[in-house]
Amino acid sequence: MIPDDDLSRSLTVADPDDPGTTYISLVGNTYAMLITGEQTDGRYCLIDMRVPDGGGPPPHRHDFEEMFTILEGEIEFTFRGTKHVARAGTTVNVPANAPHNFRNVSGAPARMLCMCTPAGQDEYFLRIGDVLAGKDAPPPTLSQDELMERRRRAGELAPAYRSEFL
Repeated sequence: MIPDDDLSRSLTVADPDDPGTTYISLVGNTYAMLITGEQTDGRYCLIDMRVPDGGGPPPHRHDFEEMFTILEGEIEFTFRGTKHVARAGTTVNVPANAPHNFRNVSGAPARMLCMCTPAGQDEYFLRIGDVLAGKDAPPPTLSQDELMERRRRAGELAPAYRSEFL
């Protein structure tokens, strides 16, 4: 039996160029929070990731599914120690709990959509990253102490967001 329509929830239309979009600088990447867990009742979140050449997170794992669709460029994913190159048009699903990371090794900027299910990664990124004025705003110039503080905070908050760095 399908439940009744939940009239408290509304249609969400996400546009990365909307001035109300929140942009986060994290590990040199720019992430646009397109659809948040708050908007989906925690079911998933959708993040538009702009990854400069050489950009990407350190090896990690988490207990939620993560799916990436490459929109521009190419990204090298390392999944359980094996490298895979994904080009524009490709979708990659990382199963929950699997060790992985990605890196843009293409020599040019790349862009991809990332869906996490259930949501939570959006909130984690907001707590550990730096809010930017827009998608083209440069990342903040951080001192060594500020970089260390960001890393400390990311590691400290990771367990609350069902993640760990490897």
